[in-house]
This record gives sequence, C-alpha cells and structure tokens, in this order.
Amino acid sequence: MTDPHSFNPSRLPSTGGRSDTRLDHYVDSYAQRTHKMTASAVRSLFSVANRPEVVSLAGGMPNIADLPLGKVGNLLDELIQRDGARIMQYGSGQGELQIREQICEVMAEEQIRAHPDDVVITAGSQQGLDLVTRIFCDPDDVVLVEAPSYVGALGTFKSYQTQISHVAMDDQGLDPDALRQVVTSLRDQGRRVKFLYTIPNFNNPAGITQPTERRREILQVAEDLDLLIVEDNPYGLLTIDGEPLPAMRSMETDRVIYLGSFSKTFAPGFRVGWVLAPHAVREKLVLAQESATLCPPVFSQFAISEYLAKHDWRGQIRQYRDMYRERRDAMLQGLTENMPQGTTWTHPTGGFFVWVTLPQGVDSQKMLPRAVTARVAYVPGDAFFADGFGSRHMRLSYCFPTPERIIEGTRRLGEVIADEMRINEVFGITDDHRLHSNPTPGPSPDIS
Repeated sequence: MTDPHSFNPSRLPSTGGRSDTRLDHYVDSYAQRTHKMTASAVRSLFSVANRPEVVSLAGGMPNIADLPLGKVGNLLDELIQRDGARIMQYGSGQGELQIREQICEVMAEEQIRAHPDDVVITAGSQQGLDLVTRIFCDPDDVVLVEAPSYVGALGTFKSYQTQISHVAMDDQGLDPDALRQVVTSLRDQGRRVKFLYTIPNFNNPAGITQPTERRREILQVAEDLDLLIVEDNPYGLLTIDGEPLPAMRSMETDRVIYLGSFSKTFAPGFRVGWVLAPHAVREKLVLAQESATLCPPVFSQFAISEYLAKHDWRGQIRQYRDMYRERRDAMLQGLTENMPQGTTWTHPTGGFFVWVTLPQGVDSQKMLPRAVTARVAYVPGDAFFADGFGSRHMRLSYCFPTPERIIEGTRRLGEVIADEMRINEVFGITDDHRLHSNPTPGPSPDIS
C-alpha cells in the first residue's frame, strides 16, 4: 500500500514546464525572484580557503583573538544568573531600548547625533540592508552602487529583482559628477532610481575612503536630485591612520539611512546590527522586521549591551586598530616585495581590504584554480560587479592571517601571477577588451 504522505511528483500542479527527470522536483514552483539568487563568491571559497595549508587572503573574517574571552564569558555568566529569564524571552520588534541608547553613544564617535527611537536593531547589518531594500524596492527599480561594491549587497539587490547600476569611483571614492550623470540619464529613460548604496569608509572591496569634502559633494548631488542614500558603515571605527571621519549621516539626517554593526568591532557571532533611519522610515522597518523575525535576537542584544556597559570597548577598538595596522602594513610590504611589474593596488587607511589591479591580460577568475593549487586564495574582482566587469582585479583581505602568513601569501600569489604572465606571453594572449571597458559613465573605474 502506498504511503499517502510520501512524495509524489505527479501531485504537483502542472506548470507546462519540463517533464523529464530532475534533481529538484520544485524547480517550476519557485518564485521568479529566486532565479536572481546566486551563491556568494566569498562563501564559495570557504571550503578551500579554510584548509590549513592554504593562505587565505579571501574572506573578510574579523580577527577576534585579541578579544578578552575570559572577561566576556564572565559577563555573560553574570548576565544569565542575574536576568536569564528575561533576556531569553521574546522582545521588541524594534530592539531593546537599553542597547539602542548605547548604540547612539557608539555612533557619536563619528559625530552622529541620534535618538534611540530612530534606531532599529537587526540581525547584523546584512539584515538591515535586506529590510531597507524590501520596503523601498519593487522589481525593476534601480539601485545605484559604487564600482566595485560589496558582494553581499549585490546579492540582496538582485534577490529583490532590482536593476543595479554602477557609479564610477576614483582615488577618493564615489565620483559625484558620475553620480549626477548616471541618475540624470536613468531618469531621462523613465527609470525609477530608489537609492544610492555606498560604503564611504574603507570600501569593501576597494579599501578606499571618501574624504569629508567628497562626502559633502555627494550629499549635495543627492539634495539637488532628491536622492536617498544608504550609508553602510561596518568598518568606520577601525581607522588605522587617523581618527574616524564624520559619517555622512552626521551631515544629513533626512536623506541618509545608516547601517551599523558590531560584527567588526566586537564579534560577528552575535549577529547584532542596526539601522538609523528617518522616523517615518523607522516605522516601516519595524513592521518589516516583525514580519521577518518577530524580534531581533534578544539574548545577543543584552550580551552586547553588557559588554558595552562593563568593558572598555573604546580601548578594545584601539587594540583592534593596532592589530589591523600591523596586518595592513604586512600586506603592503608583501605586495611591494612580491608583485610582478604592472600590478598595482590601493593603500587602505583602515578596514580589511586591498584592491589589486593585475597586469594586462591576466584574468583573476581564470587564474584562481592555479592560485589555489599554489595554496593561496583571493576573491576575483568580477564578484564585486553586477555587469561582468572586474576580471582584471582581485580583493585581498589582511584582517585574519598573521603578518607572516600574509607575506607568505603574497609571495605565492606573486609567483602565480608571474607564471600567468609567462603563459600569456608564450601563447600570445593579449588583453581582452572587457578588461578596459568602462562600465559606467564618467571617469574610469580603475581606482588602482
């Protein structure tokens, strides 16, 4: 007798699709938007990059070895003993007031003056970006991003069926003239531009920081064109060559939605981020949050609140800065000593990443298998573009490996690039036109 509860593909509604055998019986039932969902290029590398024999310059995993785990453990133990029944219950959809007040103190380090009522807690800033996109974007709306831009943001925007338009960068970050030109051109075509997504501090992946005056210029363009800005700032306090710059949100309150996170300044495993938004936007974000999770992680919020209240978190951030400075310097030293002629790179003043431009004719995606064979990993540049560009670039991360491993990784990588150049020379392979094309109006996006 047949089990009535067993799976029977014949019971699925007919969709007029293929009828041959498939591994996924539900392929014709998925929503259209799932076709835009792709695996992260960074996550796809984890299984290889995490092997001990491979020097991974790929992932942006923060180094929390300097975090006083004993003290953190004691704080959490005291918190559970004192208030366990409350902190392991459901909570507010907006997030707990106590940590929202403390977040306002954290943001004050970058000259943001905010009220706790306008802060919404999220499961990391990635969820904040998802919620913002959900409440603003319909299919085929346009989202503007830097060229290059954070791969996680590109994935989110694609999953909501938006159209992504890149805006050129130069050595000071997003180009305001290119921004004006792109927005005007899109609107002349009848396109709906919903917002600009930007990472002004130590851009992921480029490592470039917008100076204060450049931020003002971008805000002026946004004012002239009535454009919303989403400022993503996970690295802002991790400056290693000076004091933190004023956030864009500190200069403009009504036109900037700010995304923050404790993943880089405390620990990513707690998954606590936040959105600071104008009051009306805040209301929509809370409704979206409640439909997604009911409430953000309550225990994590109280754990971080306890850490902020009882630990010298500013001193901890200074310690992180010193540690990342040593690793950044090792990366720049290794690149200087080991990269073949024709290779250039950015010089970040904070954050986690260096953006490398390869010699003509070298394709970072095609070279990756040979690099992994040589026991070094990186992220190919085309992962950070929505339009297929970036193959002559790669992102290198210096945040996690030791300085010695970083230098060894650049040595291995330099040898792989040199071998690739020799192969190209032997076979007469020349630079492809795609490697030089400018994907956006305005100045060239080659920011190396």
